Amino acid sequence: MGRPKKWHSIPEYQALRALMQAGTTTGAARQLGLSQSAISRSIANLEDRVGGTLFERDGGRLRPTQEAVRLNRRLDPLFDALDRIDGPPEPVQETLRLIAPPTYAHRFLVSQVGTFLKTNPTFFVSFEVNTSDEVTRGILDDRFDLGVTGTEATRAGVKLIPYRKSEAVCVMSRGHPLAERDRVEPRDLHRQDLIALTHRHARRGHLDRLLQQAHAAPHLVAEVSTSFAAADLAKDGLGIAVINPFPLYNYRAEDLAFVPFDSPIRYQIYFAVSDARPVPRVARAFMRHLRLNTATDPYSTKG
Repeated sequence: MGRPKKWHSIPEYQALRALMQAGTTTGAARQLGLSQSAISRSIANLEDRVGGTLFERDGGRLRPTQEAVRLNRRLDPLFDALDRIDGPPEPVQETLRLIAPPTYAHRFLVSQVGTFLKTNPTFFVSFEVNTSDEVTRGILDDRFDLGVTGTEATRAGVKLIPYRKSEAVCVMSRGHPLAERDRVEPRDLHRQDLIALTHRHARRGHLDRLLQQAHAAPHLVAEVSTSFAAADLAKDGLGIAVINPFPLYNYRAEDLAFVPFDSPIRYQIYFAVSDARPVPRVARAFMRHLRLNTATDPYSTKG
């Protein structure tokens, strides 16, 4: 006899994704409007077809195996296509649990959430502003569906999807002596008033090493926790700040001089999602909305 013919069952795939989200057959059954036995049969049939275990019991919950995680990733394009083909027959309000640090949250993401909700009236957004560390913890703990972060440290269970990338710039008042330069080098900051980000930012240590290598000793006048705060102090004539220009450029281009900083400092901005649970439809829709509606600027490009 030959090998049995491969076939696909969308209800089984739906059961897989619902169980990965809910963690219990009871929750998955409630989500799909089915019985627990129907969920269990679908998962058993799917495991038989793929030839592997998809869930392991951990206490009172079912944890997806790596095989389930890989299968779910391959299913994302299918469910994206189904979403585009036909939406729900009746408006159903779906909640996006979003988290981001202040640099991306204030003004930028707030305005993007506004336009997203106007064009998607059946969606609801719960938005928290917190540190990048809390973005990672929140995704791991299933308190959030989507995060936006510039932290590149990886954690098991969190998937980082590239969104934007940029190079470091110097920002300063338009009347500053270095404002007309094409580029600013580390040595140019010698004896200049400097507004620095705090040491909890990884790029602060990188900047300190570059200045030391260039034998540049700027005058540190302030330390701040966000690039927006650094830019505001620079606008007031307090000094120069070396920062990530995204998304700040779009809100400060008329008030400040932006000059490329000649250094290897680079920034990568990511979407953070769970690597163990399906990405909800509303989160996928918001990521598409951001990619389509992020304004262009001279200092950042698509992921």
